[in-house]
Amino acid sequence: SGNYYNQGEIRKKELEQSCVLLGIPASDVTVIDHRDLPDNPAVEWDTQLLATFVLKHIEANNINLVVTFDAGGVSGHANHVSLYSALRYEYCCFEIFILFLCLGCHVLVLESVNLFRKYMSVLDVAVSCLLPGDALFVLTEEETEQARRAMQCHRSQLLWFRHIYMLFSRYMVINSLRLL
Repeated sequence: SGNYYNQGEIRKKELEQSCVLLGIPASDVTVIDHRDLPDNPAVEWDTQLLATFVLKHIEANNINLVVTFDAGGVSGHANHVSLYSALRYEYCCFEIFILFLCLGCHVLVLESVNLFRKYMSVLDVAVSCLLPGDALFVLTEEETEQARRAMQCHRSQLLWFRHIYMLFSRYMVINSLRLL
């Protein structure tokens, strides 16, 4: 629920506002508030428990594509890494893998890049085109502005470095992904 600084209720509202800007209905948003899944950048979540929540959400919403972090979590945030681990667990656990196949659900993993590439913004397109990958998403100017407006909804998290991120991060313009 984003309650690391006891701002869970504020951050839930910010998430809802951001989703509205992105065209995601509130009915499609699930916030998990579970004592064993604390919002904490240093805590790795229980893989099996998280995998159970993710799978339930996929089944309940008939989801056919999941985009998640890679093993580096893009920023090294332990909760982000845990999401990747949970999806790897689902893919490695035979019964769940079969269920994924039956649901027709695929998983794309967002590539973590080094600090230099992370802040090259649109200039990283040339580098990304030369490297192997399964999908490359380059946002239009309008989509990039929409993403910035959505990020600005998260006022409680807009520390100085996130403003730099919004201005220069490649992730605001370009995302390279691979199939899990």
